[in-house]
Amino acid sequence: MRLFLIPISTRRTLLYCERLTEPLPHQTSLMDKAQNRAAKMWSDWEKKPAGSIQHRIVSYGNAGLRRIAFEEWGLKSVPPLSARKRVEEAAAQAAEEKKDGEKVAADVKVSESKPVEVVYPSSRIPSRSVEALLTRLGTEREALHRKRLIWCFVGMPISAPFGLVPVIPNIPFFYLAYRAWSHWRALSGSKHIQYLLENKSLVYTSSPVLDAIYAKEKTVLGETKDATTQIHAVGSKEEGHSGSSGQEEPERLLLSNPSGSKAIADAFDAPALELELERAIWQVETALEKESAEKNKNQKEAEAATKVETTEPPEEQPAYQSQKAQQLQQAQQPVKKQPPSPSEQRAEPPAPPSNPKDKTN
Repeated sequence: MRLFLIPISTRRTLLYCERLTEPLPHQTSLMDKAQNRAAKMWSDWEKKPAGSIQHRIVSYGNAGLRRIAFEEWGLKSVPPLSARKRVEEAAAQAAEEKKDGEKVAADVKVSESKPVEVVYPSSRIPSRSVEALLTRLGTEREALHRKRLIWCFVGMPISAPFGLVPVIPNIPFFYLAYRAWSHWRALSGSKHIQYLLENKSLVYTSSPVLDAIYAKEKTVLGETKDATTQIHAVGSKEEGHSGSSGQEEPERLLLSNPSGSKAIADAFDAPALELELERAIWQVETALEKESAEKNKNQKEAEAATKVETTEPPEEQPAYQSQKAQQLQQAQQPVKKQPPSPSEQRAEPPAPPSNPKDKTN
């Protein structure tokens, strides 16, 4: 097999495993046979007439599958470690049955110890960071897949009774069963990557072909400066990356659809890789657009709040409120009457009699 490290953006990288040789029929496990059978059934449902239940399920299912994280798809492309061991055991057994055992055994030993090639673009991933990046991709999602695998196993017995409903397939059960298999497969791929790293069974190869493709994509995306993939700490996407100082640069897309994905797939004659790249680029591009829209929204809200504070009406300003409270307090105090002065008293005319009869008498 052969591993690819393909940066999608300055912070996200696709890990993809290409199988150079297909397993023989006697080397196929029950899980692989079930997977092939399910893929055939899914393909048959796609050919059903439009509007049928099967065709609708496939349409909605494909839309849902596209939203599964591309990191999970990348780990699922790595074969389980048990499959590697089965191939090695079958090769060793076949070697022992040969007449010229010494010669064939030596060939098998060489083939078993042959390291796995890791292809990467040196213009985007520094050579000193390749192993750290592969370690992060192989370990950071292990706890997540294990947790969700357990929840899928919990939900499957609960959704099983829905199978009693006639005509309609038990969609919840089949969905949980597929997600359980998907998480198990991702866990198996993660363990295989860790096994290769621990046993030093990897050889890192810089690809000039990928460098040339990324140089063309730089023109397509309108980049004005070089960018390298930021390698975050293992198990954390938000912590600082190795060799960084200060604030990180904003995340930027490094590949585009369909030019970048198709160019890489054609260069390595890997049609399945094109589908993985298209999905990864779409997910990253959607996430970046969402983050940009959220950032612009928060910025507009902050500007609007600042504008409201500067154009506050007089009755809401603190100085005005203090002055108004003082005036109200003065209005509530009783007014004291001052006694008249002597001059005012002399000028004051005598008061008229209160009773008219007293005046006539």
